[in-house]
Amino acid sequence: MKYPAFGALALAVALPVTLLGQPTKPGTAKKTTPRKPAPAEAPSSTQPAPQSIMTVPNWLPPVNPIQPTATTLHDLVDTKLDVRFDWAKQWLLGTATVTVRPHFYPQTQLVLDAKGFDVKSVKLVTGGKEKNLNFQYDKRRLAITLDRTYARTEQYQVRIQYVAKPNELPSGGSAAIRQAKGLYFINPLGTEKNKPRQLWTQGETEGSSCWYPTIDRPNQRMTQEISMTVEQQFKTLSNGLLVSSRKNNDGTRTDTWRQTLPHAPYLTMMAVGDFAVVNDSWRGKAVDYYVEPQNAPDAKPLFGRTPQMLEFFSKKLGMDYPWEKYSQVVVRDYVSGAMENTTATVHGTEMTMRTRRQLVDGNSDDVIAHELIHQWFGDYVTAESWSNLPLNEAFANYGEYLWNEFKYGRDAADLWGQRQLNLYLEEAQGKREPLVRYRYAEREDMFDRHSYQKGGQVLHMLRGYVGDDAFFSALNQYLSKHKLSAVELADLRLTFEEVTGEDLNWFFDQWFLQRGHPQVAVAHSYADGKVTLRVAQKQDTLYQPVYRLPVTVTTWNNDKPTDHRIVVTKASQTFQLPASQKPALVQFDSDKTLVGELTEEKSQDELVYQFYHARNFQSKTQAIAELKPKVADLTVSSMMRNALNDPFWGVRVAALEGLRRYRGPEGGAVRKDIERVATTDKDSRVRATGIATLSAFLNEDYGRVYTQALNDSSYLVLGAAITALTKAPNTAAMSRIEALRNEKNPAIVGALSTYFTLNGNIDQYQWYLAQLDDADVATLYQLLQDFGTYMLRIPAVERDKALKKMELMARTNPNYEVRLGAYKGLSTLSENMPALKTTLADIRSKEKDERLIGIYNLLQ
Repeated sequence: MKYPAFGALALAVALPVTLLGQPTKPGTAKKTTPRKPAPAEAPSSTQPAPQSIMTVPNWLPPVNPIQPTATTLHDLVDTKLDVRFDWAKQWLLGTATVTVRPHFYPQTQLVLDAKGFDVKSVKLVTGGKEKNLNFQYDKRRLAITLDRTYARTEQYQVRIQYVAKPNELPSGGSAAIRQAKGLYFINPLGTEKNKPRQLWTQGETEGSSCWYPTIDRPNQRMTQEISMTVEQQFKTLSNGLLVSSRKNNDGTRTDTWRQTLPHAPYLTMMAVGDFAVVNDSWRGKAVDYYVEPQNAPDAKPLFGRTPQMLEFFSKKLGMDYPWEKYSQVVVRDYVSGAMENTTATVHGTEMTMRTRRQLVDGNSDDVIAHELIHQWFGDYVTAESWSNLPLNEAFANYGEYLWNEFKYGRDAADLWGQRQLNLYLEEAQGKREPLVRYRYAEREDMFDRHSYQKGGQVLHMLRGYVGDDAFFSALNQYLSKHKLSAVELADLRLTFEEVTGEDLNWFFDQWFLQRGHPQVAVAHSYADGKVTLRVAQKQDTLYQPVYRLPVTVTTWNNDKPTDHRIVVTKASQTFQLPASQKPALVQFDSDKTLVGELTEEKSQDELVYQFYHARNFQSKTQAIAELKPKVADLTVSSMMRNALNDPFWGVRVAALEGLRRYRGPEGGAVRKDIERVATTDKDSRVRATGIATLSAFLNEDYGRVYTQALNDSSYLVLGAAITALTKAPNTAAMSRIEALRNEKNPAIVGALSTYFTLNGNIDQYQWYLAQLDDADVATLYQLLQDFGTYMLRIPAVERDKALKKMELMARTNPNYEVRLGAYKGLSTLSENMPALKTTLADIRSKEKDERLIGIYNLLQ
């Protein structure tokens, strides 16, 4: 499903994330900007801190009712829509012709999901003739009384004329999807400056029935045809192929899109806007990129690897991309990150769009690959219920790993995997659920770091256990057997068992159907030609299993590794490994596939040895992270300096983070190395981290480096330089920073906002007001808080306009993150403007979003 902006999951207690995505230890939460790509001030170890054992865990969920797969009374066969739009009222005027058949039992009534409609008429269509049908409608479901009893062998058509009014629906939403009203009009009257008029849809989970009548369940499939009547200047996009485009006498145009392979209703989409369409192709199929006209030159640099991705996934899965075409459209104010609608992915501008200059700091391949592999996992084979969501999302998440591995190498893929594991472990501090969970309070609860990040890492572990040949053979068989149908977890397990010949109930039970993860502590000793390995599982086994853990333990003697395959099955277990002499290193889970928390007792010499003999990225960064407290040693400092020259940029970043505030031997030489990397490294992410590392050395002046960095081509480096200069600006830098006020890049806007809170005056007031109109959601969350701090620096008499604007945003902005940012900004001001406390209390009392209500309660 949607590629979620999980950085906004816990804005009130948001966790800092470095460029490596390292975890924050429990109890060290601090404010940060959601998804802000700047290095954190104080990175923590790449190895997560063990959870404390709790008698009653704070993550133990309440008992919710079982959420069964939807009962199928009718099968959708086909849906034809003829729609036009009232932009002023933000209505859709539609006619839907729905073809259905009873699933098994004879039926005298058809019930369709239809949320918030005005239903004008319902008719049976037979042989070109229409017959009125009686119906009952409660604004949620349309119950149609049929003219007779229909058997499962009989197909029939119902035609419904209706008006959809999505803005009159409750906003709904979740951490992954900010709203749930299905159809969205963007700047419908054209009154918002710098924003185009657009219209787009978002169907998952059950938003499609907010704009057309259907059976809005993931275990339904239908072919479809959508005719959209729009103004001539607009482009349209929908599922399938454009089969006709007709100019009308009233100056409008009707485009008809048809999809001939069936898919689930939540994957239906429309997009309308003044788009530039940049054409590409793959094996003769159209591959198109819809962007705003000013972004047309950036479309190929951004999306141009899509044909290569199509080729890669088709070969890797042993199944060619199955649909008629593949399009991607970038829209404004999207309520999620991106969405894998069949043949037509929608991307939010904030998540995906990059200019050529922004691409210097990294591309959007992860989200592009995520949505593309969904065309197989989610669209071609669909989870039958939201309980089984990881069958969609875990595979999409793992598709990112596969693409990184293929395109950018194993180190890049393992860095990506480490980030995913740490994101899950952060969420697991307060929430532990099964991956496939049949008891949830709301279906939107499924869209979390369990379904995505943990799910992807579990698949990686499964791949490591069965081997590449079996893993990809099983995926091919799973897709081939279940194509164009709905599946549950057992279908995946049975496929892997058929391929491998092994009963894998134990694996699927503990990793998909039980909550939590192993917390493993390992110690070792050597005597009498044997390594004694002591393994303890520390998780609270009252609520989590004792895991069966097949892992590789590697011992090194004379620089030669020996792999030992062991299976941990008990809470406390001892293993004897043969060794002719004391090993230089003993490494548990040396393949680094374990989903969980691992602590190993290792000496400094062992960790240094591990760095130089590491077989993967995680082993190197583990050594760097665990040696950080011991950087007073010359051997360690030499290792860290060596890491600054590692071929992979991620290792260089890890070394820089490990050297913050370094005060050990070779201090001057170390700082010179850091300065060299900060100014000359070929990777902008390394240069930015180098600047942040230099800025952590207190009472040392690197202003020359920061000022020079203000000329860097990288926005990331530029933002890091502004942030570094915030506490100690120099004359040369101040004028240069002022000259950046017209930059729209979020990294620069966020850095300037922070800078002005400490160095601003009344001259930046209008700049802040302008950003409130133009900035994206993530930037606004930070900027509104900074604005509150900034206004403490200006006369109270000047604040009135900003206060009114911030109050309005805190009350009415459609994005809850923005409302929260505005509230927190006003809260800062209330410290010396007591009258605002009454306003804040009123805002709290009238807030209806449960997420914000909970956060406000914490903030009081």
